[in-house]
Amino acid sequence: MGKLEGKVAVITGASRGQGEAHARLFVEEGAKAIFSDILEEEGEELAKELGDNARFIKHDISNAGDWKRVIDFAEAEFGPVNILINNAGIDLFRKIEEITEEEYNRVIKINQVGPFLGMKAVLPSMKKAGKGSIVNISSINGIRGEYGFVAYDSSKFALTGMTKTAAQEFAEYNIRVNSVHPGPIRTPMIDSQDEIAGFIDDLTVPLNRVGEPEEVSKLVLFVASDDASYSTGSEFVIDGGITASN
Repeated sequence: MGKLEGKVAVITGASRGQGEAHARLFVEEGAKAIFSDILEEEGEELAKELGDNARFIKHDISNAGDWKRVIDFAEAEFGPVNILINNAGIDLFRKIEEITEEEYNRVIKINQVGPFLGMKAVLPSMKKAGKGSIVNISSINGIRGEYGFVAYDSSKFALTGMTKTAAQEFAEYNIRVNSVHPGPIRTPMIDSQDEIAGFIDDLTVPLNRVGEPEEVSKLVLFVASDDASYSTGSEFVIDGGITASN
């Protein structure tokens, strides 16, 4: 029996990259998965490949109405939601003196406001389920700053803080809330050998490589599952040792 047998999971940003890896592993481990993205064609293809226990829905995570539609869809298809993986997000390299207010606000709206809306929207469904697990995909940039990433760092630090607040507020409903903090992971955003070498060099990765999406998914699976039943409000780091010396 899989670790997520009988669970209903919502995973955002899952048409490709880390989110796709999460969706594949969750279905493999027995979950019924609703996964969302703005990339509709890729999402529909993945849902067909994953079979009867997977459904795709197009979703703007920065829109409260869209969140209600996603949760309603999940309940109609599979029942009350047990697991929410707030995975979708964007990054942007801009120094403080260069970034515009519009650029800054766009990153905040997607990376910070989006997960906030998701936690708020899923709460009634998890109350119906009687328990739940929310995993917010933050970043090592949610516990350390990085030159040129003021908007991204701001959003991920906020997500780390929101996780701790939600963990306290949701505990009475038997809902756990944790954050996962990846370092550089091989995704469509980091795919060339030059980019990979640059990340290893610039960030000083003790394990001397970038991580694979499947490695992050295994950690997310643990945090989402009942194996982590006594963990809430915690930060789970997966970064090849980057933050070990910070």
